Amino acid sequence: MIDRVIESTVHQMATQFKAVAITGPRQSGKTTLCQKVFPEKPYVSLEAPDARSRAIRDPRQFLSRFPEGCILDEVQRAPELFSYLQGRLDASSAAGQFILTGSQQFGMMAQISQTLAGRIGLLKLLPFCFAELPPNKTQNLNEVLWQGAYPPIFDQKIDPAFWYDAYITTYVERDVRQILQVQDTHRFQRFLGLCAGSVGQLFNANRIGGDCGLNHGTVGKWLSVLEASYVAFRLQPHHRNFRKRVVKTPKIYFYDVGLAIRLLGIETPQQLDTHPLRGALFENWVIVEQLKARWNRGQRNNLFFWRTNTGHEVDLLMDRAGQLTPVEIKSGQTFARDWLHGLEKWLALSGGENVTPTLIYGGDDAWHEGPIRILPWRAMDTLADLKY
Repeated sequence: MIDRVIESTVHQMATQFKAVAITGPRQSGKTTLCQKVFPEKPYVSLEAPDARSRAIRDPRQFLSRFPEGCILDEVQRAPELFSYLQGRLDASSAAGQFILTGSQQFGMMAQISQTLAGRIGLLKLLPFCFAELPPNKTQNLNEVLWQGAYPPIFDQKIDPAFWYDAYITTYVERDVRQILQVQDTHRFQRFLGLCAGSVGQLFNANRIGGDCGLNHGTVGKWLSVLEASYVAFRLQPHHRNFRKRVVKTPKIYFYDVGLAIRLLGIETPQQLDTHPLRGALFENWVIVEQLKARWNRGQRNNLFFWRTNTGHEVDLLMDRAGQLTPVEIKSGQTFARDWLHGLEKWLALSGGENVTPTLIYGGDDAWHEGPIRILPWRAMDTLADLKY
């Protein structure tokens, strides 16, 4: 069993809140994490029809079976429990009574906000971060991107192509289509493929809608459900303009780059060498690794990009209370001086309002080019630990 970085944060929250909720995509390891961190707690999966039926039919009696609390897996499947959970938590001052998990944010977070606010700590668990992967799986960048980071690929040694095909069919298409009540499977599959093909780009809802036969509002609704199901997300532009007009359109990325790669039809790691989206997929991976670092510590998303209407751009801005770290991301193995143009423009416009401008690239060496720090891809996890 692979240790998860988030374990210490889960422990800490369980000593401070009466309950802890862990959300994240299906198969990201939520159940395994909870059972490892809280081995003494009874475990109940509300995916099981019999358990779900008991919880819905008589919530009070169902919860009475667990006087010391328990792990409730996929709790959004039984929303009737939340009001009764509120009563249980209010009746005791004990911390860490119930551990809740869920893979769909819509139902679960709405119930938490309505009934459990102030009583529950919130965490998000994504698939493995780079530091958690087995060392023999981290030697080749193309392999790292192609295999993605979902635990079953490593725990069960399943071929990534086979696993992602099954995941797309059984979880992504089933869950998301059920929420959206989409009957046209082909249209939804095309939408997913177009989103994968837009990784790292400004999200053009009109273009994607036109290619799928969807109106602008439907595209926005479908994308919101992909976000709530931890499939894809929008990276927002930063508001800092330095007297330059900045774009206000977000970019789209996937929570797992291996899923995006499979949706693009890439069948082997070697195909990435010449694929036109290799740079965007590498960018996706680096950005999600920084998001994982934040969420594993229980911190909020502080990631943005920056782009002016004249094309000056920084791939990633990390904002810590107004202190901005600009990051440029390049997948090439051989350093090219022109990679620094975006960061140099940022330095000129910002007047030094930043800390440790950084370039992350697909090579192996680390050094400085003037004020700019150059990091190899294997060391990019240190980016989250830069001191201000």
